[in-house]
Amino acid sequence: MQAFPNHPSFQGFNKPSRMEADVKDLEVIGEVPSDLDGIFFRVAPDAQFPPKLGNDIPFNGDGMVSSFRFKNGRVDFKQRYVRTDKFKLEREAGKALFGAYRNPLTDDESVKGEYRGTANTNVVVQNKKLWALKEDSPPVMMDPWTLETEGYSDLGGQITSQTFTAHPKFDPNTGDMCAFGYAAKGLITRDMVYYEIDPQNKIKHEVWFELPYYCMMHDFGLTEDYACFHVVPIVSSWERLEAGLPHFGFDTTKEVYLGILPRRGDAKDVRWFKAPNCFASHVMNAFNDGEKVYFDVPMAKNNGFPFFPDVHGAEFNRAESAARMTRWCVDMGDKSENFHSMVPLSDFIGEFPRIDDRYASMPYRHGYMLAQDFARPLELPNGRSMSGLMTNVLGHMDHATGKTKSYWTGPTSTLQEPAFIPRPGSINEGDGYLVAIENMLAEHRSDLVLFDAQRVDEGPIARMPLELRLRGGLHGNWVPASHLPEAPAA
Repeated sequence: MQAFPNHPSFQGFNKPSRMEADVKDLEVIGEVPSDLDGIFFRVAPDAQFPPKLGNDIPFNGDGMVSSFRFKNGRVDFKQRYVRTDKFKLEREAGKALFGAYRNPLTDDESVKGEYRGTANTNVVVQNKKLWALKEDSPPVMMDPWTLETEGYSDLGGQITSQTFTAHPKFDPNTGDMCAFGYAAKGLITRDMVYYEIDPQNKIKHEVWFELPYYCMMHDFGLTEDYACFHVVPIVSSWERLEAGLPHFGFDTTKEVYLGILPRRGDAKDVRWFKAPNCFASHVMNAFNDGEKVYFDVPMAKNNGFPFFPDVHGAEFNRAESAARMTRWCVDMGDKSENFHSMVPLSDFIGEFPRIDDRYASMPYRHGYMLAQDFARPLELPNGRSMSGLMTNVLGHMDHATGKTKSYWTGPTSTLQEPAFIPRPGSINEGDGYLVAIENMLAEHRSDLVLFDAQRVDEGPIARMPLELRLRGGLHGNWVPASHLPEAPAA
């Protein structure tokens, strides 16, 4: 096999691990609560072969799913590749056949027309199956216990979109999965579809509509009455693909839109509100108070993705890429197309926002995110993640008081996205734990860390060292054992 590119995204701590593993009974420093019973799933892009074109953005790597099984105060670790169509074709060939990220024009002729998805962005459980997700393709079904891949699914022909989001939301009142697909009728198209899928995988509601312009529609917000879609100018065109440019680029000349779809409405009911150019990606939460809709998102003045360069050739502006949690508000009762307000919620600079998911779509108090504290020392030159973020702080925001708490990892480590675990038996918002991977950069390995969600500033209550390195993950979720199929016999 050829060497991986001599580039920070493929070397050092970020080098693909290509490792599948099983480790029983991880070492625990501290104490894992004995009543936690479930699995923390996460997924990372981890290329099995060097890129076909010599280099690529790291988010084009093959999906590698990790599971951490919690029971009786013990934790077991398992890691497997998602056997996507792409993965199987390339493994058989012994080399990369698919080219640049989201650019089928660069693929080997032998794989033209095949699914290019890598299932590397998020993993959720729905109807007792683990869904491995990438927004350019249908969902891939896996066994949540063994991590064996079952294959792509369109839910028996119900999903007619060519794509499916990597950021579905679950309605805590109904258990329904609320999801969407962009480029739903083909690459570069403006077509969108919104789905509400019941816990038995039956599509209850489906709406097709068009975006104001084609963009990376990565995440969305859900309220009790509305689905909210933020259109930010991370854009593309066939001309970009034909020129061999990165699929997406940021366009500072375009306005930002927030589309509000009544959840029981149709395409004609979508309202589009406009705001000046800015950058925003992941959504912390959304909720509505009557016709006023609130949408909480880390927002920056300029592009936050250095790997998707400015379409006009401007240099990446790191100072203007700093994203702060901001509450957007629009009023469905107002005839104006303008936003009602955009209000900062904290001084944290960062991304990967999370909440107590039992309060998704509702007014909520507690929010968490990975933050960057540039005033803290960093003793390693490669301290930034593959995305360019230096996520050295875990931040907790109390939206009721405006107060914040934070935990600094120290000068030689950074964090990956956390997930919230409710305390068993408690219904109080924010009463529980946060679980995350800590990148032990100096030691070239990873730790699983567990925090009390109300006391993140006190540091981890348990640390589980892994004697291996987990590549930078994208997203993950906690799934209680009650949401899983019956465990296989030991």
